[in-house]
Amino acid sequence: MRYGFTTGSCAAAAAKAAAYMLLTGKEKTKITIQTPKGIDYAAKICAIERTEKEVSCAVQKDGGDDPDITTGAFVFARVSYGENRLCPEKQESCIENAEIVIDGGEGVGRVTRPGLDQPVGNAAINHVPREMIKKEVAEVCKMADFTGTLLVEISVPGGEELASGTFNPRLGIVGGISILGTTGIVEPMSAQALLETIRVELNQHRALGEVNIAVSPGNYGLDFMQKTYGYNLDKSIKCSNFIGNTIDMAVECGFEKLLLTGHIGKLVKLSGGIMNTHSKEGDCRMELLATAAVQEEVSTEQVKEMLSCATTEEVLGILQKEGKMKAVMGRMMEKICFYLDKRGAGKIETECIVYSNEFGELAASPMAHELLREIMREQQGQE
Repeated sequence: MRYGFTTGSCAAAAAKAAAYMLLTGKEKTKITIQTPKGIDYAAKICAIERTEKEVSCAVQKDGGDDPDITTGAFVFARVSYGENRLCPEKQESCIENAEIVIDGGEGVGRVTRPGLDQPVGNAAINHVPREMIKKEVAEVCKMADFTGTLLVEISVPGGEELASGTFNPRLGIVGGISILGTTGIVEPMSAQALLETIRVELNQHRALGEVNIAVSPGNYGLDFMQKTYGYNLDKSIKCSNFIGNTIDMAVECGFEKLLLTGHIGKLVKLSGGIMNTHSKEGDCRMELLATAAVQEEVSTEQVKEMLSCATTEEVLGILQKEGKMKAVMGRMMEKICFYLDKRGAGKIETECIVYSNEFGELAASPMAHELLREIMREQQGQE
């Protein structure tokens, strides 16, 4: 599959080209930068606008074969002259090398909450893209023997609309997308990108002073959690299928307790020690439920029927008719707790609530409801 280039790479390439045109007076329609991955990026430069004091140009984002929401967007860089910092006594420039000042413009988000890569108030241009921009522009300044100040403004027309389809609104980044990338390269369907997003959200909650964290695979049980417990599931960390990785990262971030809530269709896999619940990593849903049913003396005929079911909801219907729902779910929860505790390795307390669409709460670990109340109190105190 074909890899692409991050918004950070696009911003660095556009900024380098704009700086080159400003300092040399020559037009540039193609420029090459080196990504942190060590792969060269030969970017086409478009939408060039030049004056004596500033140059603006753009690079169109190519996400390769990754279904990135920003693919096709134009990342602009406007480079202009800034005022040199002067030493009060000598009234001369205090800098031997060029000073490069970076900010965001239209369509680039602004950070409003702590715990992110950039401090509150800064443009959401992460530190690696900032380093890339400075490195590439500094290279041009050195070539042109320029030691003054350059102002670099990165913008993405339409970025605010694009941001509505990203995690930015949840993270407190307003007004546009983030300029991202740690390697400069977009790898198709990269799980790492999602893991990095989960880590960012965990860091943000921890920066707000939270010591307990709620985690769920997604918003699948949003209505159930709101109606049953009065908890807005949207305030939890969305871990997708990466339950084990999320526990690891929660430990690294310094959380003391973690509450996992989710639908039985995913969380039943945990009772078999499967910590990545994607179907390609492992399934065994019916087999795990059937094993718990056998241990609770469900009849052989009913166990066979369970094994032929297509969904966990069908299995629950069988258990309900047999009067074994509570016992089997309790057995399943014991195994889930065993594997959650094993993954936490004594470094974090873990609790769990499992539910279904039709039958509501199926099972909860001993202190799950108390931990949920603690988390709700913590989050309400920050509103």
